[in-house]
Amino acid sequence: MVVARRKKKRELRAIAAPFTVAAPTGARIRDRLRSTAAEAEVLRLVGEHLGHHQRADLAERVALGRVKVKENRRAERKKKLTAVSSSRWAGAMTRASEDQYQLSLRCLYDERASLRRAVRTIARRLAVPCGQRKGKTRGYPDQRERWAKQRRLAVLKTRLAAVEQRIETGRPGIVVGGRRLAKTRHNLGKARLTEAEWHARWEAARLFLTADGESGAPHGNYTITVDPASGEVSIVLPEPLRHLANAPRGRYKLACTVAFSHRREEWLDRVSANRAVRYDIVYEPVRDRWYIDASWGADTAVLPTPQEIQAFGERLLGVDLNADHLAAYVLDAHGNPVGEPITVPIVIGGPASHRDGCLRSAITELLRIAREHRCAGIVIENLGFDDARATGRETMGRGGRGKRFRRTVAGIPTAKFRERLRGMAFHAGLAVIAVDPAYTSIWGERYWKTPLRQQAKTSVTRHHGASVAIGRRGLGHGARRRAGVTASHRRMAARRATTQTVHIPRPRGAVSPIRTTGTPNGGDKTCWSRADQLTLFPDLEDRSRGHRTTCPDSSDSANTSQHH
Repeated sequence: MVVARRKKKRELRAIAAPFTVAAPTGARIRDRLRSTAAEAEVLRLVGEHLGHHQRADLAERVALGRVKVKENRRAERKKKLTAVSSSRWAGAMTRASEDQYQLSLRCLYDERASLRRAVRTIARRLAVPCGQRKGKTRGYPDQRERWAKQRRLAVLKTRLAAVEQRIETGRPGIVVGGRRLAKTRHNLGKARLTEAEWHARWEAARLFLTADGESGAPHGNYTITVDPASGEVSIVLPEPLRHLANAPRGRYKLACTVAFSHRREEWLDRVSANRAVRYDIVYEPVRDRWYIDASWGADTAVLPTPQEIQAFGERLLGVDLNADHLAAYVLDAHGNPVGEPITVPIVIGGPASHRDGCLRSAITELLRIAREHRCAGIVIENLGFDDARATGRETMGRGGRGKRFRRTVAGIPTAKFRERLRGMAFHAGLAVIAVDPAYTSIWGERYWKTPLRQQAKTSVTRHHGASVAIGRRGLGHGARRRAGVTASHRRMAARRATTQTVHIPRPRGAVSPIRTTGTPNGGDKTCWSRADQLTLFPDLEDRSRGHRTTCPDSSDSANTSQHH
């Protein structure tokens, strides 16, 4: 007798605990410099002079390789730069060189990890014969594709060896002005640029007009100073350009003024107290405009944890990020969806500035919805897609469908959405909770799509179900829907969510239950009948949030005894 072997149950990977996204560590604001032609020429001369010496200092720092901080010869390099600029300009240039070097090293480490993941994935599939399967690994379908993957593996190993050699020597490749813009020089026709236009962008990207802030200095910065009262801007000229000064002590004062409309109060608080503020003057040749950026470090903020938010019984807004829209749902403290599904469109196409503006507009709409429903925070997925982008077709499908899916994943603005939401939500007084993205779409469609469609008045997609699963995970609940959480009809169904609600006793003296005059307004609010305003019965919303009781106005004489 042959006994059939039971198929081993697929094991789910461990789900990471939710966490609160840290508050932004700084702020950066911008205003336009409406300079004259003579002032623009002076700024260009200063930027080219400082940029030339900063690039030379960066090359010297790269030549030193990976050394300890005490051995990077910064004091020696700063003394050399002081002779051709000033002590403060030299400090800013050496600091920028060190920051650029460390950033390039981190990029090399990330590229090495990405290449290693791709090499491991392809090598694992090459170890399995064509058309066969060994465990969870499937071989390539035919010899043609197998041969192409062998060539691909050789290319990746060559790139990996070059990256490892650069890491070993500690000399990353750095292109001041941007490698993408440098490669555009050889494809001016495809970029629709003339040689003069490319040169203008290249020279503008290589200007150096950055001055670090200094606490105790006049208005937080001595090298580039902005007067908070009048808005006048003045800069310290380098030593070889002191003959261009129009103000005492080798300074050049611009006739234009700046106001910094955005977050002006924060900027005024710092410059009035002489706290450090960094200024960057940049030139955009496409618009032929000069801008000045002010930036400073923010104080450390202590944000509530997901456990604290759940303990206080606050609502959260679960958000599922997709390629062309944001799907969201409001959840109460027990993990029950409240109101109607929310869809916020996102426009991905167009120039970068347009895409960034559309993303900010979508986040602004999310914040408005969260405040309207009195949510304490927003729950999002901790998306990265780094591994998926590295392995490519090995894990993200094949053929035309897989190509479209990979293109969709590459177009999702995960990093920008996370950073924009973190800053904007912090200033709006909302917390951002990141959760593990594992199985949210699958479980959301399986457990929440159908019941949400039964009670919603608008269309519900699998992405709305995923937003409910994301929000529940942020509250510490499981994704599975318990019996009675969503009824087919809110007024007639007698079912309730089991083991998730608490009994709230009715206050004594209520003459009758609260009657409604219509359907729910906005999803979670109910219009009360004026005939029952004397009752002390908690409304539907307060029942879902805890033991709160809605009390009448203290000026009502009929309820004076009940108030006391």
